[in-house]
Amino acid sequence: MAILTKDEAKKIIDKVLSYSKADELSANLTGGRIGNIRYARNAVSTSGEGTNLSLSVTAAFGKRSGTATINEFDDASLEKTVRRAEEIARLAPENPEYMPMLGPQTYLAADPYAQSTANIDPAYRSQATFDSIDPCRKKNLTAAGYMEDSTRFTAIGNTKGLSAYNRETSVEFSITVRTADGTGSGYSTRDVTDVSKLSTKDATEIAMQKALASTNARALEPGKYTVILEPAALLANVDASLMAAMMNSLDARNAEEGRSFLSKKGGGTRLGEKLFDERVTIYSDPTNAEVPAAAFGGGGGGGRLGGGGSDGRPQEKVTWIEKGVVKNMSYSRYWADKKGVKAIPPPANFIMAGGTESLADMIKSTEKGILVTRFWYIRAVDPQTLLYTGLTRDGTFYIENGQIKFPVKNFRFNESPIIMLNNLETLGKPVRLGGNLIPPLKIRDFTFTSLSDAV
Repeated sequence: MAILTKDEAKKIIDKVLSYSKADELSANLTGGRIGNIRYARNAVSTSGEGTNLSLSVTAAFGKRSGTATINEFDDASLEKTVRRAEEIARLAPENPEYMPMLGPQTYLAADPYAQSTANIDPAYRSQATFDSIDPCRKKNLTAAGYMEDSTRFTAIGNTKGLSAYNRETSVEFSITVRTADGTGSGYSTRDVTDVSKLSTKDATEIAMQKALASTNARALEPGKYTVILEPAALLANVDASLMAAMMNSLDARNAEEGRSFLSKKGGGTRLGEKLFDERVTIYSDPTNAEVPAAAFGGGGGGGRLGGGGSDGRPQEKVTWIEKGVVKNMSYSRYWADKKGVKAIPPPANFIMAGGTESLADMIKSTEKGILVTRFWYIRAVDPQTLLYTGLTRDGTFYIENGQIKFPVKNFRFNESPIIMLNNLETLGKPVRLGGNLIPPLKIRDFTFTSLSDAV
């Protein structure tokens, strides 16, 4: 029941829309199944699986709108939800930034769904976990990991004739391995649409190697170093990440109102300016076979199609940065209308162009530098320069004459992705992380400000 077909979802939405007495009415129907398994100290600690199906209805009278949600789908409950949304809309104050709902749209043929992932069951999760824990036990290492798989759909429709449906799957896996004495730690992470492309054993092997190699770390003086940042250092993090922070700061309104790194002193934006190394090109494309994404999105204020979620705008291939030049910014429908430009939704994924070198090639070509597995506990310092601070973790190594010489103690860093992408030495081959493609980067003059005793 949680995963409805396109026809099943449309039948419910059409019924909801038929009850409308509002000027405009939209329905957003979502559902899915999420499974997970977590382990620590080489033993499973939690596992579970849940399903959910939810309907959000937004009614509008002029510039007044209201939203009601429900997870019951009999006719009486559906009509009751419409009446409630209309009642809220009548009582709500006018929203001066309200935009009329969109009519029919044309969407790209994106396909972020894999049946192999939809078929995941508890037995699969158990085997994937065993494949991770068993090699650690055999080498007297301790594993802590988490795997989450999801299968979900979104269907939207409104009284203006807009109708769209998307179903997608994903699996995220991360593993931290510690040595028995607690002085060595390694990390690895993966995410896929199709679970047949995931090997928890291979990912764990990398974390094991890093853990064993990172014992007895030596202290280096903080300062500016050439660094090789693995993709997990750039993107995957539970708190924040440098590249995601930059990509989330492409909103045109924030830039034009002076709250962004794209704000120009004295007013205006830096759209069209060359702000990065000319090798930096970043675009989004929901049809990319390696990182497929939903073909519709939006939100960001001003649009309306169900409780502040997707407003139904098509996701297209958009080049955000080309050869170091800022080529596009995202616009809410309200702000785009105010400025007389196209309303480009925020990206559903991003793809950063890289090179052909492997991580090993990048290490071989480094005279002196530091290899960073990942960053941790990243916090914003200055949103207008995108200055962030955080810590290295789970495998930091000194490189000399093309070889990893010894592990080093972790550092605190102060750095901005804007400065970082101007100090590029080399870009490696992009890999998938967090539904995006990101290459490892070699960067000169990366700023480490102090040492950390954390492993």
